[in-house]
Amino acid sequence: MSGIREQVDVCVVGAGHAGCEAALACARMGLETVIFTVSVDSIALMPCNPNIGGSSKGHLVREVDALGGEMGKVIDRTFIQSKMLNVSKGPAVHSLRAQADKAEYSREMRRVLEHQEHLTIRQAEVVELLAEELETQKGLYQKRIVGVKTFTGSVYEAGAVILCTGTYLKARCLCGESITHTGPNGLQAANYLTDSLCSLGIEMRRFKTGTPARMDKRSIDFSRMEEQFGDARVVPFSFSTNPDEVQIDQVSCWLTYTNEATHDLIRANLDRSPIYAGIIEGTGPRYCPSIEDKVVKFADKERHQVFIEPEGLHTNEMYIGGMSSSLPEDVQLAMYRTVPGLEHCRMVRNAYAIEYDCIQADQLYPSLEFKTIRGLFSAGQFNGSSGYEEAAAQGLVAGINAGLFLKGEDPIVLDRSQAYIGVLIDDLVTKENFEPYRMMTSRAEYRLLLRQDNADLRLRKIGYEAGLVTREQYDCVCEKERLIAQEIARLQSVKVGANKEIQAFLESRGSSGLKTAATLAELISRPELSYEQIAAIDPDRNELPADVIEQIDINIKYDGYIKRQLKQVEQFKKIEKKKISPDLDYDAIQNLRLEARQKLQKYKPVSVGQASRISGVSPADISVLLVYLEHLHQS
Repeated sequence: MSGIREQVDVCVVGAGHAGCEAALACARMGLETVIFTVSVDSIALMPCNPNIGGSSKGHLVREVDALGGEMGKVIDRTFIQSKMLNVSKGPAVHSLRAQADKAEYSREMRRVLEHQEHLTIRQAEVVELLAEELETQKGLYQKRIVGVKTFTGSVYEAGAVILCTGTYLKARCLCGESITHTGPNGLQAANYLTDSLCSLGIEMRRFKTGTPARMDKRSIDFSRMEEQFGDARVVPFSFSTNPDEVQIDQVSCWLTYTNEATHDLIRANLDRSPIYAGIIEGTGPRYCPSIEDKVVKFADKERHQVFIEPEGLHTNEMYIGGMSSSLPEDVQLAMYRTVPGLEHCRMVRNAYAIEYDCIQADQLYPSLEFKTIRGLFSAGQFNGSSGYEEAAAQGLVAGINAGLFLKGEDPIVLDRSQAYIGVLIDDLVTKENFEPYRMMTSRAEYRLLLRQDNADLRLRKIGYEAGLVTREQYDCVCEKERLIAQEIARLQSVKVGANKEIQAFLESRGSSGLKTAATLAELISRPELSYEQIAAIDPDRNELPADVIEQIDINIKYDGYIKRQLKQVEQFKKIEKKKISPDLDYDAIQNLRLEARQKLQKYKPVSVGQASRISGVSPADISVLLVYLEHLHQS
């Protein structure tokens, strides 16, 4: 078959949230990049929930932004409601969540891609990866990627390819007995690429996810629901967004609940659910179950939350959060109509489950490059994760590392002490994941250090060195860092005495009096006081930006906990810095247990730290490995 033949630097397959970040990263690094999508109208599509962020996911968006990604900037321009979650808890779990105008979000991201130099958008289905054989040592790359071929026969020669196929590979949507072989929202599925991947030795598996119905707003009785408002003062996602520019009139969301009538109807029709009838082959997400799963697995619960969320400003479609389903259409409608406020609801789009092909990410290095195919990277739901934010984070890392690979430079690998992105990728490539992976704050062992508020201080430098953050942006964060350190040092040095004025001030703030002199920092460390509250007894202070003040408060109040966690990180870094060559012959290491040898050979860890997190590798095995590596180093 004849067709177009072009030469580019990078091909990105898929234009969802992973693909967009990957393509933008490569193009911004000066590489000629083409991004393929089955439909240009589906760029940055939100086929499920119409929001960005949420618990732990908000951390990922902030980190993507700090590294020079685009998701945070786009949601800041297209949100319709915003809320900081978990504000009653400590700052480690504060997380931003924004309701999106999903059509506007997609349009805005498409506009960014269309105006990006070195980036070309191509509507075409990629059906084959082109690779050539390599002569390699044991355990190293067997092939090298050289390009892709489309359904129409066009060939794009490239030095790197990034797979961001989302839920499109051999996708099928299920609604009761009805099965359609399409991708999300009825879009064309990608039915041929899986065969090419298998022929290259890539192991595939089947996952599933789902989405709830959308209802006509005019058919909903909101008087029977609890209104949910956004924050009075909106905090932007992007560190480069002016906070004053995101103070808009926000729309409301609504909260209602299922009840026994809902649950009885679901139980009576479980035999018609593809999940329980054995029709669905794929494994679904444990932490985002369908309403059928909730009713079966949490049988003791009398009700479940249902969030009614607008899909945008210019549509009447309302998203029924918390009630994804694959039940037949007639059962769905009856089920939804048992919920208070939805008694007369009319469906615009029915709920459905979707199955798709993806990989077990243990086939990847932490750089997100395939272990057996040089120059082939992958990101997003194709790697076995779920969520727009997880996808964007992986897409950005894959894009950066594809660019560094083509430039002949070492990849960027964020470790678990540097970023939630590091935790996400390490979990994907090191642990056996049996269902779509979802990021949670509990997965991050150093979460007090990895707060959403300090992502710029942690990661801006890395983004700058990769070429995605401007000098001006980097200088700005350096100045912020200087102001924080300078002011904390001043507060630790300035003392106030136990005089009448100070005692009266403390009493008026509900704080205990002083028996001896104390530093201003010691006063701020009290739970009832803050940097701003002690302004009256600190006349020599200079005016500081709000984000600097926030960091001062957190660093002083949590000083002891932060120091303790930094010591833990120091220990973590010691074994993380002990690198392992990917061609290490584990069969040559005596005293390694058979299971450990097999697991290490399979995962090919890049460090002793990563090796220690592999299931089936014991502390004793790590000790043996350390002795062997030391012997190699000395010989």
